[in-house]
Amino acid sequence: MASKDLNHVGMPPGPGFARSAGKVNPAVQIAADAAFDKQGRPTPAIHNMLLKAVEVQRPLVLANLRRLRKRYPHATAYELSQRLERDFLNGVGSGGAAIGATAIIPGVGTVVALSISAAATLVFLEATALYAQSIAELHGVRLQDPQSAQLTVMAIILGEEGQAMLTGLTGHALGTGKTPMQAWGKTVSKSLPLTTVKSLVGPMQKMFLKKMAAKGSVSIVGKALPFGIGAAVGGIGNYMMGKAVIASANRAFGPAPMEIPALLLEELEATSKQPKLPKALKPPKASRRSK
Repeated sequence: MASKDLNHVGMPPGPGFARSAGKVNPAVQIAADAAFDKQGRPTPAIHNMLLKAVEVQRPLVLANLRRLRKRYPHATAYELSQRLERDFLNGVGSGGAAIGATAIIPGVGTVVALSISAAATLVFLEATALYAQSIAELHGVRLQDPQSAQLTVMAIILGEEGQAMLTGLTGHALGTGKTPMQAWGKTVSKSLPLTTVKSLVGPMQKMFLKKMAAKGSVSIVGKALPFGIGAAVGGIGNYMMGKAVIASANRAFGPAPMEIPALLLEELEATSKQPKLPKALKPPKASRRSK
């Protein structure tokens, strides 16, 4: 959520915000202090949760793709990628609005609303990781190594900054994503040795956590604003962030192919030991009924 989205309600950006209409809100300050230190860095608990949220186990990614293929058995890989985009946007957009609406429910205090919003931030990151890794699989990129998956997802969330960091750290001329041959996601996942990937994770984590400290806290408070403003900020904000994630994924992998990769298709058609997709990461019912 960009800080300018909150300017009209007098809410300054960053973890130090705690004023509304010129008055200090102690509940907001308590919540902010619990999540971020005085330098604006996430506390150890938040640090671990944020990094864990961008890791999605590959069996869940396969379960997500199986869910789509069951509904659309004759869909091409490209068509499935379009469904993934639609489900992702519908899921994060409606989820942000629902969390924001809790701020106007009687009996839900500011600290409680902020706690719910913090959880919603983690769900947003998990949904982003599921979407990004599902898209990667449709392009034949098998993110079986957790560190490779985390590196790719964080770079996609960071957008052009993430791509620039990868270019600088690896010395590779990563592409712009305008065509499949220029898609950096494939270069990182297929061309870089695992030892190189491990050396990139640390710097990428630092940039990711820095951005979350600057933007995530604003998004959390935006969802807890009273008088229904929080609902609008949460829904619109998540939708805009979702659109940015999709654009970044398109730069990373390029257009999806028409045919589902052979190895992926073989795994999707396997019927044994299929994990169920957590409810928090499933698209809303309205999205599942869309054709």
